[in-house]
Amino acid sequence: MGPIERRLAETLERIGAVNPAINAIVSLRSEEAILADARAMDLRDPAGPLWGEPIAIKDMAQTKGVQSTQGSPLFEGFVPETDDTVSRRIRAAGAVVIGKTNTPEFGLGSHTVNPVFGPTRNPYDLTKSAGGSSGGAGAAVATSMLDIADGSDMMGSLRNPAGWNNVYSLRPSWGLVTDGAQGDLYLHQLTTAGPMARTPAGLARLLDVLIGEDDDLVHPLARGWAAFSPGLTAASAGLTLGWLGDWDGAYPMEDDILSVCETGLGVLDGLGAAVKPVAAPIGSETLWRSWVALRSFAISAKLHLLYADPAKRSALKPAAVTETLQGLNLSSSDIQRASEARSEWFRIAMGLFETYDALVLPTAQVWPFPVEWTHPTRINGTIMDTYHRWMEVVVPVSLIGLPAVTLPAGFGPNGLPMGIQVFGRPGSDQMLLNLAEAYHCATHWPQERPPVL
Repeated sequence: MGPIERRLAETLERIGAVNPAINAIVSLRSEEAILADARAMDLRDPAGPLWGEPIAIKDMAQTKGVQSTQGSPLFEGFVPETDDTVSRRIRAAGAVVIGKTNTPEFGLGSHTVNPVFGPTRNPYDLTKSAGGSSGGAGAAVATSMLDIADGSDMMGSLRNPAGWNNVYSLRPSWGLVTDGAQGDLYLHQLTTAGPMARTPAGLARLLDVLIGEDDDLVHPLARGWAAFSPGLTAASAGLTLGWLGDWDGAYPMEDDILSVCETGLGVLDGLGAAVKPVAAPIGSETLWRSWVALRSFAISAKLHLLYADPAKRSALKPAAVTETLQGLNLSSSDIQRASEARSEWFRIAMGLFETYDALVLPTAQVWPFPVEWTHPTRINGTIMDTYHRWMEVVVPVSLIGLPAVTLPAGFGPNGLPMGIQVFGRPGSDQMLLNLAEAYHCATHWPQERPPVL
């Protein structure tokens, strides 16, 4: 048995032991097919930075020869004949695609559950959510079923599950990783693909693959970037970080979240990064109104054809119907006002980055919640007026496409993990990865406290 076949056999053994309880990896290809691919690769010279790496691709991406459902019963059984951009780049890098990672229906909601595959459970407490929408990726990486995994992030979909699964993630600068093969390249600037891993080195390795400068259709903003892996070094001394906490009380937080995050900030302070509190720089409601409009605008652009068909509309989750209807009812003036508010925040944020190298917020406002919940409806007495208001803390990053690295911050008295999102100006991805590497060298959280199943 060659080294690649041996590694894939060990991966499948680990998945067989762990995945039935977690349900992170779905649409798993047959063992026979996976090992046949591995044997063929053992007979060839390595070709690509992920040569022989077992990868399960987030189920939002179409993947040739693998059931690709987007978590929707409308696409149950659908097996694409071609790869989309993310799948193609991962496969071209030499990875062995073994299946998919679970996601909520159409990626909506930061809780990975759908009517096709059911819920993904948190490996630190099987009664709790693994987050989302990249919850399957987060749980698979945390439990060593995968070393690295792709995800995507609109409203914290990389950051929330990384924090709740005690691993790292990077939401890249918007435009660095794009799907240039289809659809709009400019109007909807909220979502990006990115990597998740148990080390910052793993993030950098997968990020280099996801950028895909070999693609003639890559977004112009992504051209000319140097590879991130060669530049990775532990560097945090001399940086100034601004701690935004709960945005001056605007973001309700469950007990102990801020204190755990501040413990993580203490590590960075000990590594020579000056951590300073920052007052809320803009009203949270200004950001929220802009976010709700632009998010619904983007989602309706994607789902309006399904919504227009009454038979298909009846199969959509309520959040998808609500978001699509809201987006379709927006006027051009509504979108203009939302973009003006977004632009105001961008100008303020760029001013802050003249003083601070990066800003910091928690990755979530609640601890992992019971897996049978649809979403939290209140936080310490504050009622959540939408299905996603409890994740409002991620909006400052997503609204203006900033890069953000998620660092495991530690565990609460409940034994559950939490993370911090450290974000900088556009193009500061390498600095954030280097900061993460310094933090990892000091803490090794994923290795020091892996889940016990």
